[in-house]
Amino acid sequence: MTASFRTADEIGRTSVGPRPLPPLGVQRAATGLSTVDSKLSNGLQVIVVRQPAVPMVELRARIPFAGTDPMHAARAEVLASTLLSGTSRRDRIAVDTDLALVGGELDASVDPERLSIAGSALATGLDTLLDVLADALTGATYADDEVRREQERLAERIAMARSQPSVIARQALQKHRYGDHPAVREMPEAEDVARVTPEEVRALHQASMLPRGSVLVLVGDIDLDQAVAQLESALGGWTGAGQAVELPSLPAVSGGDLVFVPRAGAVQSQLRLTAEAIKRTDAQYPALQLANLAFGGFFSSRLVENIREDKGYTYHARSFLEFTPDGATLLVDTDCASDVTANTLLEIRYELARIVLSPPSETEVDTVRQYAIGQLLTATASQSGLASQLAALATQGLGVDWLVAHPVRLQEVTSAEIAEAALAFFAPERWTGVIVGDPAQLPRLNVLGGVVEQQ
Repeated sequence: MTASFRTADEIGRTSVGPRPLPPLGVQRAATGLSTVDSKLSNGLQVIVVRQPAVPMVELRARIPFAGTDPMHAARAEVLASTLLSGTSRRDRIAVDTDLALVGGELDASVDPERLSIAGSALATGLDTLLDVLADALTGATYADDEVRREQERLAERIAMARSQPSVIARQALQKHRYGDHPAVREMPEAEDVARVTPEEVRALHQASMLPRGSVLVLVGDIDLDQAVAQLESALGGWTGAGQAVELPSLPAVSGGDLVFVPRAGAVQSQLRLTAEAIKRTDAQYPALQLANLAFGGFFSSRLVENIREDKGYTYHARSFLEFTPDGATLLVDTDCASDVTANTLLEIRYELARIVLSPPSETEVDTVRQYAIGQLLTATASQSGLASQLAALATQGLGVDWLVAHPVRLQEVTSAEIAEAALAFFAPERWTGVIVGDPAQLPRLNVLGGVVEQQ
């Protein structure tokens, strides 16, 4: 018997025409979450959420970790890489073994704002997870050989990363936006990392690894009161004088010329545009979020349809909001072939003006509204997603209540409010940014105006 196969087009059709699509289901917010938000005796804020979907726990800790010393970024990077390499009670192997026995893991990273620790374990292994974390926070030894090993690895990785076009563009954008502000030092110099001493790392831990001003989020199959007691028992001994150091306020981003950063021999150009935005707590934020989605925030947005689908200038384009503790910015991010750099910039400027002069239609609004709500609900459906969302919100003083209520805010935004947000935030004169590329391949870029050479 010969098998018969139908194409996708045949499956989607009936004898009387295309098969109708089923209606979209109703998207439901994550309501009724059991949660506790309190402070331990050492001043650490803890947010504990019961979500018993699977017998696991997810942990996220955020410690403000800013510094103004030019060597701070290098020391902080080495510290984050060696925080879990050994303590007075456990060497690196013992740390890994104890976590593995409870299906757990812990990882540390750092940026100019804060040191972040992420981890997970079986719910039955929460005590072990917290004990390993507390051991690192209070007793990390930063052994000389571990520090030297990580320095070599980091220096090699940083040297490779700094040659990447995306990293060059990001560094140029940060320098253009914020000058000499500590936020610009997102990645240390390889030679600075090589100069860090174990003594400096230990001193940085002692001075800056502080519970007061920090936050820890715990989500999982847990009893709330018992989990808070476990946190107090494990972490109550983590103490220190003073408050964890927050990043100084960033200067506002002003619109103006784009800065051209030459990169000889580049076959692609990196375009990074930016404008000042608003915090999540601003009443206009939901409208801005939806306006941004319509402009360039997802695959079916105007910008993507124009420069990717219609013109074929790029494979990837997006616009998004980037948050800091006391503010936010909008960014447009795309790479294109050198010979269409001017064309791509022209179309980006066109779309910025178009969303101001021709705001999203009712159909566009319905699409981005459903996308925004669905994306949020999907992102918070898992324990890991919910923990990460809450940790990010906690740095802006927000918690579970804001997260639960946000789908309702998105649902209530009107087309007129989105049009107002587009006018307020997407007007072309509000934007600035950088272009990285090969000047020899961009002879027409200066025809557009508004682009100046890097000084």
